Amino acid sequence: MRAPLRPLTRRGLLTGALGSATLLAAGGALAGCGTPAATRPAGDCVSEDLSGTEKTLTFSNWPQYLDVAESDSAKRPTLDAFVARSGIRVTYTEDINDNNEFFGKVQHQLRQCQSTGRDIMVLSDWMSARLIRLGWVQQLDAAKLPHVEANLLPALRRRSFDPANELAIPWQSGLAGLAYNGRVTREIRTVDELLTRPDLRGRVTALAELRDTMGLLLQSNGHDPANFTAAQFDDALAKLRKAVDSGQIRRFTGNDYAPELARGDIAACIGWSGDAIQLDFSDDKIKFVVPESGAMIWSDNVVVPNAATHKGNAEQLVNYYYEPAVAARLAAYVNYICPVQGARAEMEKIDPALAAHPLIFPDDALLARTTVFMTLDEKQEREYEGKFQQVIGA
Repeated sequence: MRAPLRPLTRRGLLTGALGSATLLAAGGALAGCGTPAATRPAGDCVSEDLSGTEKTLTFSNWPQYLDVAESDSAKRPTLDAFVARSGIRVTYTEDINDNNEFFGKVQHQLRQCQSTGRDIMVLSDWMSARLIRLGWVQQLDAAKLPHVEANLLPALRRRSFDPANELAIPWQSGLAGLAYNGRVTREIRTVDELLTRPDLRGRVTALAELRDTMGLLLQSNGHDPANFTAAQFDDALAKLRKAVDSGQIRRFTGNDYAPELARGDIAACIGWSGDAIQLDFSDDKIKFVVPESGAMIWSDNVVVPNAATHKGNAEQLVNYYYEPAVAARLAAYVNYICPVQGARAEMEKIDPALAAHPLIFPDDALLARTTVFMTLDEKQEREYEGKFQQVIGA
């Protein structure tokens, strides 16, 4: 059954992570990331895995990122089935509302190799990459993740921050591209159209998420967002600045652009596929477009923190969610890109319309046009964010 339009999506909660106030508030933590006291060398923090004797697991996730039963909101069908099958009691909490905010909660324990009280955390690509860089997450055992090895989408393998797929396993994914309201404007096919077309002037928004907006602009300039130079970043930023100075871009947003797009207050935007799916359920004039130059693909990932004591139980849960039938039930609720091959065939049994939706189950041709943003080191993160925030006026 199709999920109803929810008033606040998981990706909307994410957007606070790159707002200027949050970024600046996190500056002290970020500045300390490269110090010897912060970065832990490999093998420096070894935790005893008690999974053999303790059948428990503590799981921190984002709101609305796990299926809920229609008849009883306290029931989570896929998770309840895992508990019944495995005998592992799961304490599930939706306490991640912002990457940097959550980082602030757990950084001191992770730095000191102390327990955060969590065995699983779900964090976005760039935050997962930061924790990996700092040595704050545990390596997972591939032998205990056969479904991940067999079923992880090719587009999500060999990412620069985890090339062996052993530190951060995608939970759900999505695209950043273009969206427009067909009632108030004609089709848009390219980023350059969005940024220069006279009929769109002042009726365009872009995302305050650097990796999505700048990734699309890098692609539009013929550069690879997965491997670019500082000069190429500056070229793309100059294009963005020109669109801001000309009045083409009205403002930079989180996913608060979605109701404006639905009303026609804005005609087009840089936006996220998950929002477009939700809007499409109630208005088929809202269209999401993969630009001719390509789109950005992002994931939120399961990571096991360095002092967690139930890694084996966590591996069981991750492997379970990579069973296609389970992944399909989850995707039917959350409506993001399912990272599990084989889930589409299972979705046919649940909701054929969702199985046919290209933004939940994109085909190989579409995925071949997507890119994961380059992993930034600490210096690059500060430099690029500073430049980007100046242009967007945050």
